[in-house]
Amino acid sequence: MNFFEVTMPYVLAGISVGGQYALISIGYTMVFGILRLINFAHADVFMVAGLLMIYISATLSLFAAIPVVIVMIIILGFIIERVAYKPLRQAPRMSVMISAIGVSYLLQNLALYITGGLNKVYPAIPWISDSITVFGVTTKRVTVITPFLVIALVYVLVWLIHRTKVGIAMRAVAKDFETSQLMGIKIDYVISSTFAMGSFLAAVGSVLYFSNYPGVVPSSGAMPGLKAFVAAVFGGIGSIPGAVLGGFLIGTVESLIKGLDTILGQAGAGLIQSPMELATFSDAFTFVLLIIILVFKPTGLFGEKVTDKV
Repeated sequence: MNFFEVTMPYVLAGISVGGQYALISIGYTMVFGILRLINFAHADVFMVAGLLMIYISATLSLFAAIPVVIVMIIILGFIIERVAYKPLRQAPRMSVMISAIGVSYLLQNLALYITGGLNKVYPAIPWISDSITVFGVTTKRVTVITPFLVIALVYVLVWLIHRTKVGIAMRAVAKDFETSQLMGIKIDYVISSTFAMGSFLAAVGSVLYFSNYPGVVPSSGAMPGLKAFVAAVFGGIGSIPGAVLGGFLIGTVESLIKGLDTILGQAGAGLIQSPMELATFSDAFTFVLLIIILVFKPTGLFGEKVTDKV
């Protein structure tokens, strides 16, 4: 096998999972842009979307279950904001962060209670779970459609932010929270809309992600959520294009590291002797990247330096 044939499956898989990280990452970056808050429960909303799909698809057809799950996750995001964050609007930032961590553990423990901690198998969704051949490589259709769907969703999101009233209000609140309140912008409505949009993207991301990785457990959101958070920091938390770029980069490099042993071995390099030697560092790369970014460019690639008012 030549280098292209060996490498292409990992490139395709990396672009696909990177797009899924990007969808989760946008939720982090939108909430931070407005509230200066890391919504630690966001990854668990992603996990809940996976579990809901499993249970609801047992009653409804898959094509009916998908929109039902998305609507339920949007409602969940709205409820989380109203119950856990709205009452703490004037509280110290540390209190809000503790509340976010509490919601995260609450969702994980509810999932643990319902599932008994057992691995639940995500249903195979017709068409997107089918196998296709791309550049001579056999892969699932979801791998190919993910980057295009992500780009389309981001385009619509950017259009909403720049061309609609709620989007303009979001930009105003992100720029100056207090002045926006004085100008009559409905802050609660804007924040709830932000959580709803982020939850929608997390739900779509869960459909794509669990179509590739069909096992769902209460901790399934932890690692994708962490990597999506790193993607948001890398791109500049608060920047949607930065979050997307960070997601694709992390997903692609992570996938290539996982396949590096195979690539170097089968492509004729013969440099790796023990199997899985380099693949064990695929997750470590994400957090090494986080450290490097925080040390050398804390605001990320596209982030703006925030000056605290006194």
